[in-house]
Amino acid sequence: MCDVGVHGNCFPGGWRSSGVDLATRAPAGRLLTGIGLAGAAVAVAAIGALHLLSAATVDPVRRTISEYALGAHGWLFDVGVLALAVGAAAVLIGLLRTGRVRPFSPVTVLYGAGVVGLVLVVAFEKTNWAIGPSLSGTIHRWSSLLVFVALPLAVLLLGRTLRAPWVTALGAATLAWMAAILAGIPLGPVLGLPWWQVWPLGLMERGLALTLVAAVVALGVWTARQRPAAAPITASITGTIAA
Repeated sequence: MCDVGVHGNCFPGGWRSSGVDLATRAPAGRLLTGIGLAGAAVAVAAIGALHLLSAATVDPVRRTISEYALGAHGWLFDVGVLALAVGAAAVLIGLLRTGRVRPFSPVTVLYGAGVVGLVLVVAFEKTNWAIGPSLSGTIHRWSSLLVFVALPLAVLLLGRTLRAPWVTALGAATLAWMAAILAGIPLGPVLGLPWWQVWPLGLMERGLALTLVAAVVALGVWTARQRPAAAPITASITGTIAA
């Protein structure tokens, strides 16, 4: 059903926005995607600065990015990750404003879960192994896994649904990084090494994170270039488009 008084005119088989609604949604969508791209830029700048400020204490080849949160400039880590969370959320809302995906679908829930994971990564600090294991560190680890699986998978599915090749490719590349890192778990016993020493974990995680940011940026750029659709398109977990 559609509410004519709020949304516009009904037509057989779907919903159609009024011309006024489309005109309003277009600039709002571009503003939101602009916020998304700005958030990604802040994230890159903040984490990039940490690489310079903490060069003497954190090995970028072996230590994960979360290690920066334990140092003197840990606030920059929080700023960077939260900026990415805000940016990723803004890109999704901007995409919803175009009318090309439904607000409540498996893929948007998956995307939202990835954004929530980013917030949890900041809320729960990485384990400081100089002290020992912690509940906060365990939640941080699982939250990181949620981010690096749910968010790129959602971007990949959205890219397929929207027929945006660069978005699809970057989502897939991010998942490929994650798969390579996780492959260290079964390889570790074979090589006689802890799983985190099978690969240069810090370097690989940085490649993963950079590709993930690029995927969110690609989705934002694609969204900013679109005109609002007259009727919503279903973005499903299978990537099927249905007008």
